Amino acid sequence: METIRIPGTGLDVSRIIFGCMRLPREYAEARVPLRAALDAGITFFDHADIYGGGHCETVFSGLWEDGVRRESVVVQSKCGIRSGRYDFSYEHIMAAVEGSLTRLRTDYLDSLLLHRPDVLMEPAEVARAFDDLQASGKVRYFGVSNFTPALIDMLRRWVDQPLVANQIQLSLAHPYAFDSYIVTGYGEQKVPTRGEGVLEDALLNDVTIQAYGPLGAGSLCGRGVGEDQPALRAAAASVAALADDLSVSREAIAVAWLLRHPAGIQPIIGTMNPARIAGACAATDFELSREQWYELYVTARGQRLP
Repeated sequence: METIRIPGTGLDVSRIIFGCMRLPREYAEARVPLRAALDAGITFFDHADIYGGGHCETVFSGLWEDGVRRESVVVQSKCGIRSGRYDFSYEHIMAAVEGSLTRLRTDYLDSLLLHRPDVLMEPAEVARAFDDLQASGKVRYFGVSNFTPALIDMLRRWVDQPLVANQIQLSLAHPYAFDSYIVTGYGEQKVPTRGEGVLEDALLNDVTIQAYGPLGAGSLCGRGVGEDQPALRAAAASVAALADDLSVSREAIAVAWLLRHPAGIQPIIGTMNPARIAGACAATDFELSREQWYELYVTARGQRLP
C-alpha cells in the first residue's frame, strides 16, 4: 500500500482510510474486516463517537489484545453530533474526546474532526478546546468534516492549530465537489453548486480531503440501482466495463477515480467484505488516464459536463 505524509503533520499514513462505522458488535466478527484492512496495508482508521452509539470504538480496541501496537496505526475520531442537535461547545468537545479515549483504550487520538457544522458554534470555545486537548497530549492534530471553505476560513481565524483535513462525501455517485472546478456561480438548476470551493481550499491550504462513500454505498460495485437513477446506473456500468478492461475490481476503479485528483484525496472505504477491501486497496497500484477519468465523470453526470 502506498503511504503519504499528511501535510501539516508528522503522520505517514496509508493512501486509503478504513471507516469503522459498520463494525460488527462482537470483536470476533469485527476482527475479519479489521485484519483484512491491515493485511491490505491500511494503517489509518476513522471513527466517530456516534458510530454504533460508541460501540464501534469499543470493539475496535480489541486490536490491542490481538497483537496490534497502538503506535503502528493512526486513529481518528469525530465529535459534535448529538441526538437532535449539533454541539461544538467546549464542554461537549472535551467530554466527547474523553469518551472516545476510554472506549478506544488509548491515551491519545492522532486526529480529531468536528463532525458536522454546528450553527451555534462559538469559535472561541472550539479554540479553547483544541488548545487544551493539544496541551494535554490527548489530540495530536485537528480537522473538520462536511465544512465549506467559508466555515473553515472562519474557524482558522480563531484556532491556532492547522486544520489538516476536511471529510466530505465524494464519489462517482456524488461528484459535486468536482463540478465547482468547472461551474462558476450557479448551475443549470439555478441553485448554488454543491461542494463549491472545497477542493480549491484543500490545494491552497494543505487540507487533506477525506472522501467518504467512495463506493457509492455499493451502487458502483454491483449493488442494484433503481430505474429512477439512470446516471448512476450508467456510471456503475462504466465502472464495470473499465474494471474488465484493466483486469481489476470495480472497487479499485471507483477508488482510483478519486486518487487521480491532484488534491491527494484519501478515500475512506467502509465495506466489511474482505474481498472488497482488498479490491479497493488495489487502486493504489495503477492510475487512470485523463481520458478514463473524464469518461467516468461525464457518464456519472448524465453524459454531459457541468
